Amino acid sequence: MKALIVFFTAAFLFTGSARVGAQFYNGIVALVDGEIITRDDVIRNAESALELLQRQYPRESQTDLLEQKRRETFKASLQELVERKLIIREFKTAGYNLPEAIIDRIIEDRIHRDYGDRVKLTKSLQKDGITLETYRQQIREQIIVREMRRQKISSTIIISPQKILNYYQTNQAQFQLKDRVKLRMIFIDRNKHDGAAEKLAKEIETKLAGGVAFTEMASLYSDGAQGAQGGDRGWVERDYLRAELDKVAFSLKAGERSGVFEQPEGYYLLLAEERSDAHVKPLEEVRAGIEETLLNQEHARLNQKWIKRLEAKAFVRYF
Repeated sequence: MKALIVFFTAAFLFTGSARVGAQFYNGIVALVDGEIITRDDVIRNAESALELLQRQYPRESQTDLLEQKRRETFKASLQELVERKLIIREFKTAGYNLPEAIIDRIIEDRIHRDYGDRVKLTKSLQKDGITLETYRQQIREQIIVREMRRQKISSTIIISPQKILNYYQTNQAQFQLKDRVKLRMIFIDRNKHDGAAEKLAKEIETKLAGGVAFTEMASLYSDGAQGAQGGDRGWVERDYLRAELDKVAFSLKAGERSGVFEQPEGYYLLLAEERSDAHVKPLEEVRAGIEETLLNQEHARLNQKWIKRLEAKAFVRYF
């Protein structure tokens, strides 16, 4: 973690956007009613996201994009910490109380699930530079933020059937499916059969015409990646395959098989097990997904509105 902080801070310094002044040297990036948020706090909070970015954009050619993503992650992490302090402030102002027994139970559950005993938990925390009391405080804040959001936001959200229908009707393109074919494929690689690829493909076609199952021939002879699975390509949308294969696949009716056809790399036989014409998914099939989307949108809207009210009652300063 220490290396990550040093790396990120150095990157932030030398890109020319770090502010100059006392707040840079002491690392303060925000104040919330006198409570300090430091640059290290922000980076620790974003640790997993920053490590993921480093894996996603490892090449030198992606340096600018990586830096942009880092800045976006830093900003989001800072906002999350500011919101957390505002929510905890509201919790205290309202006179709420979180019994320590609840935190004890959560810690015991995590010990039982992830560590086995308290000693292993303590050692794991020490490795990350965290004390047990800091760990308790993190859990306390997580519970407070989650329950305050549930009380103030989540419990007030109702997504009506009419809202779901309206979203479905105005976003039909999201639910549009292209023509599809459930495809099996036998591929005979020209380079693997010493000039006998065409002969083998014709022999397979003869056996198929004689009633041998396509899956059996694919399992025995196909050089394609799905050969061991009986040549099963699953459902394939129109235009997914390259043009020559796509044309043959979508010329077949359900249950129909192609003859042998040649391509530069070898010979193919295709079987269309099923067909599905282009259509819009029915509402019942996508209702749950729409409801989740609308819930997330409404939650984000109400959270932003609530946080603005909390900010109006507090002193928040960014550096």
